[in-house]
Amino acid sequence: MALQQLNEQQIRDWTPEQKDRWWLENVFRGDMPQLTLRSALTGFILGGLLSATNLYVGAKTGWTLGVGLTSVILAFAMFKVLTRFGAKDMTILENNCMQSIATAAGYMTGPLISGMAAYMWIENRPMIWWQMLLFNVVLSLLGVLVAFPMKRRFINNEQQPFPEGRACGVVLDTLYTGAASVGVFKAKALAMAALIAGGLSFISGENWMKLIQEKVMRLQSSWHLTHYLDDWYYALVAKGIVPIPKIAGIPLKELALRPTLDLAMFGAGGLMGIKAASSMLIGMVLNFAVIVPWMIVIGEIKPRSGSLEAGDAVFGRVHILNNWALWWGIVIMVVASMVALFAKPKVFIEAFSGLFNRSGPRKVDVLGHIELPFNWSLIGVPIIGAVGVWMAHDWFGVGWIYGATAIPLIIVLTLIAASSTAMTGITPTGSLSKLPQFGYGALDPKHPPTNLMTAIMCVEVASNASNLLMDIKPGYMLGAKPRQQAIGHCIGIMAGALASTPLFYLLFLSGYDADKAATTPGYVQQIMAPEGGQFGFPSALQWKGVSDLVTSIFGGGTGSLLTPSIITSMIIAGVVGLIFEIIRLTSKGKFPISPLAIGLGVVVPPDSTLAMFAGAFFFWLMHRVYSKKKESKGNLLWIETHEPICAGIIAGAALVGISDVMVKVFLL
Repeated sequence: MALQQLNEQQIRDWTPEQKDRWWLENVFRGDMPQLTLRSALTGFILGGLLSATNLYVGAKTGWTLGVGLTSVILAFAMFKVLTRFGAKDMTILENNCMQSIATAAGYMTGPLISGMAAYMWIENRPMIWWQMLLFNVVLSLLGVLVAFPMKRRFINNEQQPFPEGRACGVVLDTLYTGAASVGVFKAKALAMAALIAGGLSFISGENWMKLIQEKVMRLQSSWHLTHYLDDWYYALVAKGIVPIPKIAGIPLKELALRPTLDLAMFGAGGLMGIKAASSMLIGMVLNFAVIVPWMIVIGEIKPRSGSLEAGDAVFGRVHILNNWALWWGIVIMVVASMVALFAKPKVFIEAFSGLFNRSGPRKVDVLGHIELPFNWSLIGVPIIGAVGVWMAHDWFGVGWIYGATAIPLIIVLTLIAASSTAMTGITPTGSLSKLPQFGYGALDPKHPPTNLMTAIMCVEVASNASNLLMDIKPGYMLGAKPRQQAIGHCIGIMAGALASTPLFYLLFLSGYDADKAATTPGYVQQIMAPEGGQFGFPSALQWKGVSDLVTSIFGGGTGSLLTPSIITSMIIAGVVGLIFEIIRLTSKGKFPISPLAIGLGVVVPPDSTLAMFAGAFFFWLMHRVYSKKKESKGNLLWIETHEPICAGIIAGAALVGISDVMVKVFLL
C-alpha cells in the first residue's frame, strides 16, 4: 500500500474528527498482526543488544545513537532468512512494532551515562542497582503517559513531520512494497561491517587474547593488536632512535594526544558527519595542543606529580580537564545549546498554542477504540509522578517541594522537546537539562543531588515522550494501532532497563572497593573514567561540571574552584559560543563550525575525537567520489548504505569491546 498523506490545505482546514476519520478509512490496516509474540521477542532481544551498544558508545562520546532504522533492517533481513526454513515473514506492522520496542530500549541508556553517573561521582559511591533500574523505568513510563495526550495534537491533527520517524516509515514501506532486495543488500552490508569491525576488535582485545593464548593454549605470554597506533614510534623512542614528541616541552602522552584503533568511534563519526566532527577536532586541537600547553607553561595548570623542571611532570587528560579545561568547554556548549533553543521562538509558541486548541469540537472520538485512553494519562501521570517524587526524596534526598514542582516543569519541557523533535528530529535534552540544573541548583545549592536528580526527572521524561512520538509517526503513516505501540514501548523500556543496568555495573563498577571510596576523594570517578581508560563519560563530565558550577556560584564555594584564568576562559568561550551560534543560525546551517561540537571536542578523549573525525572524513570522501555516480556500486555501498555500514561497525566493535571487559571480569 502506497503511503498516503493529507495535503497542506487539508491539514489546515479539516477538523480533528475529519482527519481521524480520513485516517481510519484510508490508512488504518485493521487487524493486521502488529504486537505479536515474535515482534515483542524480536524487539526485546534487539533492543537489549542495541542498548548495550548505546551504553558503550555513550560512555565514550556522551551521546546515544538512534537505533530505529538499524532495527528495522535487521529484523527484515532476519525474517527473510527464516522464511527459507518455513517461518512466516513479518508483516509491515509487526516490524514497525518491533522497531518501537527496540528504539525504546536503546534510549534507556541516556540517564546512565549522564546525570546518574555524575551523581555517583559527586556522592563518591555507586547508586544501588535496583534503585537505578526502578527510577529509570518509572520516569520512562511517565514519559509514555505524558506523550499520548500530545500524540493527537502533534501527529493526528497537525501532521508534524518527525523526520527520523518518517524516514523509518518510508524505509518500511519500501521494504514491503517491492524493493526487498535493497533491504537485503543493506542488511548484508551491515553484517559484513559488523564482522570486520568485530574481528579487528577481537584481535585487539587484550583480555580475549590473554584468555585464548595463556589460559587455553598455555603459552607463557600473549599478543594482541595494539590499541595505540603510535606504539611503533614509542618503541623507537625506547631505543633512543627518535626523540619523545612534545609541545612546549610537554610530552604528547601527558596531553593524551595519541591516535587509537577505535572502530566504534570511527562508525560514530560516519553517522555524525564531517561538519560536527571537524568542529570537534578544532576543539580538541585548540584545547590540548594550544591552550593547555600554554596554561601549563605559565603555571596555571599544575602537574599531578613531578615537575617540568625535572622532566618527570605527570598530567593526563582527566587531571587537565578537572583542574582547568573542563570549564570553558562546558560554557561554550551551554551557551550554544541555549542560544539554539531560545533562538527558535516558534518551538515555544507551537509547544503551547495548540495544547488546548483542538481546531474545532470533537463530537465523536472515531479512534477511541484504538487510541490509548486519555484517562490513563489523566490518572497515571499524578500517580506515577508521585512515585518518582517519593523515589527522588527517599533515595536521593531531594526535598518534597523540589520533586513536586518538577512534575509541572516536566510537562512544560516535554512540550518544548516534542515540538523541537516534531519539526527538526532533534530532541534538545542536553540544553533542556541546564534549566532545572540551574533553577533547582540556585534554590538548593548546597545539596548537588537536588539539581542532578530533578534534571534527570525532567530530561528522561521529555526524552522518552519525544522519542515515543517519533516512533508513533511511522506507525501512523502505516496504519498501526497506537495503543499497541504504547504497549510495545513499555516492553522496550523493560528490555533496555534489564539489559543496560547490570551491564553498567559490570563495565564500569566491577572494581569498586567501598573501603577505598571511604578514604579516596573522587574514587568512583577514577574507576569509571580512569586516566588513559577507554571510557571518558563526556556527558557525565558536563552534568557534574554544571552542578559544581552551580554550587560554586550559589552555594558559597571555597573560591579555589574557579581561578582568574578559568573565569577569563569561560567569558571568552561564552562570547565565542554566542557569536558562532548566532552566525550558524542566521546562515541556516551553512556556517561550517559548530560551537557545541567544539566544546564536545574538549571533553571527549582526544583519541575518540580523532577516530570520529577519521570516520566522518572517510564517508565524506566517499560521498564526494560517488555522489554523482548514481548507478554505480560505490554509490549503493557508500552513500545509500552509509547508515547501515556505520551501524554495523559500531555494533561489531562495541559488542566485542563489551565482551572483552566481561572476559576480564569473569574469566581472568
